[in-house]
Order: sequence, then C-alpha cells, then structure tokens
Amino acid sequence: SETVISIKDLSKSFGDHEVLRKIDIDVHSGEVICIVGSSGSGKSTLLRCINKLEKQTSGKILYHDKEVRNVQKDINDYRSKVGMVFQSFNLFNNMTVLQNCMLCTRRVLHLPKQEAFDRAITHLKAVGMAPYINAKPSQLSGGQKQRVAIARALVNEPKVLLLDEPLGALDAKIRKQMQIELKKIQREVGITFIYVTHDQEEAMALSHRIVVMNKGFIEQIGTPTEIYDHPATRFVASFIGEMNFLTKQDGSSVAVRPEDVTITRGEVQGQISGDVRTIMVLGHFVEVNVEVENRQVIKTYVARNVADQLHMKDRVSLSFAKTFQYCA
Repeated sequence: SETVISIKDLSKSFGDHEVLRKIDIDVHSGEVICIVGSSGSGKSTLLRCINKLEKQTSGKILYHDKEVRNVQKDINDYRSKVGMVFQSFNLFNNMTVLQNCMLCTRRVLHLPKQEAFDRAITHLKAVGMAPYINAKPSQLSGGQKQRVAIARALVNEPKVLLLDEPLGALDAKIRKQMQIELKKIQREVGITFIYVTHDQEEAMALSHRIVVMNKGFIEQIGTPTEIYDHPATRFVASFIGEMNFLTKQDGSSVAVRPEDVTITRGEVQGQISGDVRTIMVLGHFVEVNVEVENRQVIKTYVARNVADQLHMKDRVSLSFAKTFQYCA
C-alpha cells in the first residue's frame, strides 16, 4: 500500500539531551503501527514531532512525499489530515459531548452547523456515545471520555490518527473492551493509526507492525510475529513477552521463551538440571520457576496436569524447543 507518512533521519534534542536519534519509518495507508518502549525511550516525543507539536532538531517528516514545513499554514493544513488523541482526553469540561465533537469542524473546518452536527452524531454513534450527547465530561467514566475523544478526532475525517497512550488511564477490563472497539473502528473507517503504548500486549493485539524503541533509537520494526519469534536484539527479546536469559562463560547469553521450555522430573543426561523454586497457578496454565547453576532462574509455563506432578525443591531437567543467541 502507499506510504502516507515518511520519517527520514529524524532527531530531536532538548538542550544537550538527545531524545530521538536518526529515526526512519515509513507508515503505510490503512495500517496500525504501534510504537513501544520503556519510559524515556522517546516514543511520545516522536509522536509529538509527527504532529508538529515539537519541532525536530534535524531530519524530515513527509506527508505523501511532501515535506511538512514549520510554517503555520502548512502545519494547519497537515493537522486537518493528521489528527491526535491524547491520554488525558483534553475534553472541554464546560461543553457537552456534542459541543466537544462539533467545535473543531465549526471553528477550524468552517463546516455549516448541520453538517458539523451530522458528522458528530455519526461518529458518536460509532463509538457508542450517541445517548450521552448532552452530558458534560465530568458526568462520564474514563472509558466514556476516551470514546468521546476518539469521536472528536474522527469528525475531522483525518487520513491518519495519532494516539498517545489513549487507554493508559483505564482499568484492565475497560482497556480490553476499548482495544476491541479501536480495532473495529480502524477497520471500518480504514484510517491509518500511529499508536504509542507502553503495553506490549496491547501493541501485539492491535498492530500490523511494531516499532520497538530504546533510548531514542529504533531497535526493531516488524510484524508482531516477527518481533516475538525473531527479536533482533537482547533488548527487544526482553521487552516483548517473557524471556529467560542464561549467561554463558564468555559473557554472551542464550535466551528462551517460557513456553519453549519442557520440564521433566529427575535428571536427564544432556539437559540442564535444577530445583523447583516456585509453582504459581495462573488460570489455565502454571508458571514454574527452576533454579539452575550459578543461581540463575528459568521460568517455564506448563499445563496444570503436568504441574500437579511437581513439588517445591523437586529435582528436574529442562530442554529447550527454540533458543536465541545474543552478544554480551
């Protein structure tokens, strides 16, 4: 599909502190691309640069191959096509839900009142908030506020929607529901999402591609399957999903996913042996932690019928279905 936004050799510094370092990403039409990383990795700054809320120190941002210049006229035109949803909702508390959703289309796009009203109602229906058009934000739950914020961004009919941890303030159950709603909206509207989140599971569930950032750099870009099954660096391996690391004598490490570890009672020749330290039931599977040589602990996931045969301090052996090798 066509490239909508291109980020070329982008860097951003605040004084002597370099937050983004030579970022290169092409974002394609209709895709959901999630940007993940630990706190301070630069993911939110990157999103703010894309929306021109921050001015990059160097590099370029292109929309359909045309550079977005730091001229207010160009920025306004660009933002009419590239919308943004903030974690803090940014709703106007003195306005109703309907007024919040009509404000931009009336004042910025200068749409007639009836057209602005129709757009607002259409998108409020899409997010399930049409019954609340006369409510004020203070009367809404966190999940409802976020639905309104998304509807407000969609009424401008942007080609690209930037979402900065939009579900971060919600509890786990509402968060899951909103993930489903966002995926449904994105698919039905066909809009391009650039989605910042610290939640790796959210990124895996929502995205076509994931950008993993660390200290201002991009460590890896790939599909959720590529990122999970073939992590390019030790950081990616540790950040996406659970991973065991066993340090070798030369300082390099062997990494293995807990689900790729098979546990057998007793010592088996050619396998790593250790002692069961903890057994924790986590719903339909059980997490078993085994201490091996040099006090290193390996986490395994086993079926409950297998765990029923294990006890604390049991001597067991471990075999690995798939491993990764990383340098020191």
